[in-house]
Amino acid sequence: MNHHVAIPASSWQPGTREDSLENWRALPFEEAENTYTHTLETWLKDSNAYANTYFSRYFEWQGMCRESWFFKCISADMLQDQGVFITKLAHNDYVNETFPFQKIRCEMNAACVKQASFYLVFRFYNAETGDLVSGGYQQIVFANHQRRISRLPASILEKIRAYEVPTGASVEPVRVMEAAR
Repeated sequence: MNHHVAIPASSWQPGTREDSLENWRALPFEEAENTYTHTLETWLKDSNAYANTYFSRYFEWQGMCRESWFFKCISADMLQDQGVFITKLAHNDYVNETFPFQKIRCEMNAACVKQASFYLVFRFYNAETGDLVSGGYQQIVFANHQRRISRLPASILEKIRAYEVPTGASVEPVRVMEAAR
């Protein structure tokens, strides 16, 4: 005998707290002291048979921009003697197609900077037209060599905060699952 149990959507659908970065496009980027810009170019290897850029490349672009910013603006040694950076969360919204041989301009800011973690918010634009093609964010956590979350050095936090865009959030943004009732 088949018995169907009604499971409320709140039991399996993720909720979004009001302070999340889901609405990253609405952040006041012009209020940040600095914005990091990095330019890249798409190639045939980045695309499928229809010449659309693979979605996974957008995450690779986030990593390239993040590493370039950290090396050039924050700490060239990547704090290797003190610990490691762990990407706890990565999110990307695909907005418009890109194709091989296009130049893509990335603009990146920090957000929700805490003692041991921060978010990076990415916006990717077609460098020729200025159209937004993609955007998203990553949560980065700093840990010591034993993989325990650790405070970032004050001098590093100061450099990161120079790229921070205000979010109006009083606590760190997270996605939450509502408890089953």
